[in-house]
Formats: sequence, structure tokens, C-alpha cells
Amino acid sequence: MVNEESEEQARMKKAVYKKLKEMQIEQQKKAIAQRLMTPEAYERLMNVRVANRELFTQLLEVIIAMAQQNRTVGKITEEQLRDILSRLTYRPESKIEFKHK
Repeated sequence: MVNEESEEQARMKKAVYKKLKEMQIEQQKKAIAQRLMTPEAYERLMNVRVANRELFTQLLEVIIAMAQQNRTVGKITEEQLRDILSRLTYRPESKIEFKHK
């Protein structure tokens, strides 16, 4: 009984540490993004975070990768961010055709 409780506590501690580590990494990425972007672009990025967490993560990774590859000149503007966002979310429009008899 005692052993089961200590194992459960160990699992809980491990989960808490993992979550803290993930939060620290996200904070670091957000700080990097804030340095790379204009205030308007960063605000839009945070709006994306609220609306779609997965898309936010993809967008953040693309921005950081661009900076690491020196593909940015100056700070990323809101217009550039919207362009990156549109490329990430591009889906060709499906065509619906009605065939009449």
C-alpha cells in the first residue's frame, strides 16, 4: 500500500516536472519571438495561440527556424506573419459540381 502511494507520488512529480519544463521552453520561445517581431505581429501571434494552440506551435517553430537560417531582415511585421500563416494554413478550395439529369 505504501509502495503504491510512493510510486503514484513519483509519477505525479515526474508529470509536474515535465509540464514545468514544457512551460519554460514555451516561455523561452515566446521571448525569442517577441525579439524577432514587431509588437503588432507578436500580438497577432498571441491571438493565434488563443484560437489554435497547434497552429501557434507550428508558426512559432517556423519563425524560430527562419531566424536561425538568417532568412529574416529586421523584425517580422504583421504583414509577413500573415503571409507565413496563410502558407501554413493553405488548403486548395474544394470544388462541388452538381450534375443535373
